[in-house]
Amino acid sequence: MNLMQSLKENDSICLGLRAQNWAEAIKLSVKPLIDSGAVTEAYYHAILELTEKYGPYYILMPGMAMPHARPEAGVNRTAFSLISLTEPVTFSDGKEVSVLLTLAAISSEIHTSVAIPQIVALFELENSIERLVAAKHKEEIFKMLEESKSNPFLQELNLDRKI
Repeated sequence: MNLMQSLKENDSICLGLRAQNWAEAIKLSVKPLIDSGAVTEAYYHAILELTEKYGPYYILMPGMAMPHARPEAGVNRTAFSLISLTEPVTFSDGKEVSVLLTLAAISSEIHTSVAIPQIVALFELENSIERLVAAKHKEEIFKMLEESKSNPFLQELNLDRKI
């Protein structure tokens, strides 16, 4: 699944949001996927339960998290959402996050071979977190995603295939 295609199809970019805590931030990041039918509300609860049990395992870099749970926890189809927060939320390990890119994958293979490379490419862009937090319009996000396609890591992937 192509990250940009998924964000457009699911109308799942929400910028400049406010959250009181990490759990509310997760809820805000999963809501567009629930609204689009990509996941059920059980997916949100699964992420919360896993976070309580294992800590915020999905914080990939300073300022950025990729909340996700197992496919059987309510995933109907592979999809992504991206939200930015005006103020970061602090997780139990003390790390602060301002950008959440939620992943719902129908299989673990999609998670590692399709989703992660695209996310890495986006966040390898110079000042990616700052640019995402500063973005006021979805078009700015799409422009960054287009820019990230030149990452050599993505050249071998056929991201336009349907999964």
